[in-house]
Amino acid sequence: MRAHLFEGIAEMTRQRILESAREESYAQRDFMFRQGDPARHFFILGEGRVRLSVGQGELLAYVACDPGDLIGWSSLVENETYTASAECLVPVKALRIEKQRLDEILQQDPASGMVLFKNLAALIGRRLIKGYQATLSVQGGREPSPGG
Repeated sequence: MRAHLFEGIAEMTRQRILESAREESYAQRDFMFRQGDPARHFFILGEGRVRLSVGQGELLAYVACDPGDLIGWSSLVENETYTASAECLVPVKALRIEKQRLDEILQQDPASGMVLFKNLAALIGRRLIKGYQATLSVQGGREPSPGG
C-alpha cells in the first residue's frame, strides 16, 4: 500500500512497519474510533471514504477518500485520545498500525523516523490549509472579522 506518510523512509523500515500492520474492514456507518477514545493506533486508508468530525454536533473536519490517506494521526502526536470521530461513509478497508510498535521500529532507524514526522507535519499542514479554504468559501471569501 502506498502512503505519503512513508515516502522517503528506508525500505527495510517501511517493510517492518507494513508487516506490523493489520488489515481491517469496516461496514458503512461503522466507526473506526470516536472522539475521546484512547489513541493507540493510526490507519492507512486502502479503499472507501471516512468522515472525520469533531464535537457534539459532529462538525465535519475532513473526508479521507484517497488510498494512502492517514486517519487517526492524533496517536502519532502523543495525544492520549482521538480528537475526532472516524465514521465510514461506505465500506472501508484500511491498515491499522499500533503506535507503540511504530515507535519501537523507528527507534532502530531514527533517520527514517525524522522523515516520517516531516511527512506527518506536511500532511497536517495541507489539511489545515484545506480547512482554512473551506472556512473562507463558506464566508464568501472574506477574512473572518476580529473576535469572531
